[in-house]
Amino acid sequence: MGGFFGVVSKVDAISDVFFGTDYHSHLGTRRAGMAAFDSEIGFQRDIHNIQNAPFRTKFEDIFDEMKGTSAIGCISDFDPQPLLITSNIGSYAICVIGQINNSDSLIEQFLSFSGGHFLAMTSGKVNMTELVAALIDQKSSFQDGIRFAQEQIDGSASILIMKDDGSLIAARDMLGRLPIIIGKNENGHCVTFESFALLKLDYENERELGPGEIVEITPDSITQLAKPHKKMKMCSFLWSYYGYPTSCYEGINVEVMRYRNGKIMAKNDKANGFNTEIDYVGGVPDSGTPHAIGYANESGFDFARAFIKYTPTWSRSFTPQKQQERSKIAKMKQIPVHDLITDKNLLFVDDSIVRGTQLKETVEFLYENGAKSVHMRSACPPIMYGCKYLNFSPATSDMELIARRVVFELEGEEGEKYISEYLDGNTERGKKLRKVIAEKFNFASLEFQSLEGVIEAIGLDKDCLCTYCWDGKE
Repeated sequence: MGGFFGVVSKVDAISDVFFGTDYHSHLGTRRAGMAAFDSEIGFQRDIHNIQNAPFRTKFEDIFDEMKGTSAIGCISDFDPQPLLITSNIGSYAICVIGQINNSDSLIEQFLSFSGGHFLAMTSGKVNMTELVAALIDQKSSFQDGIRFAQEQIDGSASILIMKDDGSLIAARDMLGRLPIIIGKNENGHCVTFESFALLKLDYENERELGPGEIVEITPDSITQLAKPHKKMKMCSFLWSYYGYPTSCYEGINVEVMRYRNGKIMAKNDKANGFNTEIDYVGGVPDSGTPHAIGYANESGFDFARAFIKYTPTWSRSFTPQKQQERSKIAKMKQIPVHDLITDKNLLFVDDSIVRGTQLKETVEFLYENGAKSVHMRSACPPIMYGCKYLNFSPATSDMELIARRVVFELEGEEGEKYISEYLDGNTERGKKLRKVIAEKFNFASLEFQSLEGVIEAIGLDKDCLCTYCWDGKE
């Protein structure tokens, strides 16, 4: 995934963008970059690999290397950015967050008439941010170019541009799948994905862009270049997992949503007759923890942390690209509290069950440390489709997803017709799905949050939310 942060100010912007970009580190694990514009020096840029070291350590010398009253920064899970572009509509720096599913056809189409070229990365692939810039540059203005690019892209693209006059252009993706928030202080404005980042840097929350809205920002003004669309499909998974607990999107706080979500799951368990005596409820740390707190508060079972993640040296278990390495690191991080595990009946809440590889090893780890039983709850419905809009639940094939794989095992391709039944734990197919996964992972019981439950926990109308990874509806 990824995220960006930008500032246009009357004073030097490097410090705010350094810390603001760092506050987006939970959204990406591969590349990070900063670019600045100074009226005397012009554009400056720095990009680093952050797979094995956090953003701060790679950019700690940036205060000596860069200056400018305008700057943008980006955390990226994929391509290096920001990129510096010189084109017919001017020179600029650009960051893009999203997913382009039709990149091959767009590249072929561009090359067929332009006579131009793209730089090839080491892998031979084209940087998707460069592709978006090429699409923008086919028009005679940033406003027209951004809208053209977004209309051509199958997927999504949120865009942040820093122009050669120091102003910023921010464009939220067409259906508002991700947030873009503008902050204001006495010296200028900032642009961010995460609302807490602007507050920590002493900006006030000015406003959130609407779906597809495009604005140009100077220290003193926000000019609307394109009005927002009425239709919004914001990603539900942002509240369930990726969003930082202290952030608010569309006025709804992430942590509060997760408490509410856990509470709804506990109510559902009561209604469905779950009356097993549980010694402790816990979260699969870290993002499952607030869901578990909500569950414990509603159910009356004690909350406890039966194992703790060791984070000083392994802060992010999903950093390595290979599943084997991720699993090894996840196991190394889990430190048991034996007094809370041995001979105990435990119920854990995880934010989601995607492939299930790490979760299976977590349960084995709990039994190896003396747990009597391990019950599992997922804070969202079974994931049936890999995300094609934001790469939140990436999969080269839907068969990588444990829920979808079990559906195939039970009914083959015919099972795809009954996805809605498999989502629902009250149907025979839904019960069978849960039973099979529980047996595979040695869960004493398994339940998923319902689609209706997660929508209720968020508190927005279903028509405003993207639920594609669960129900396949666009």
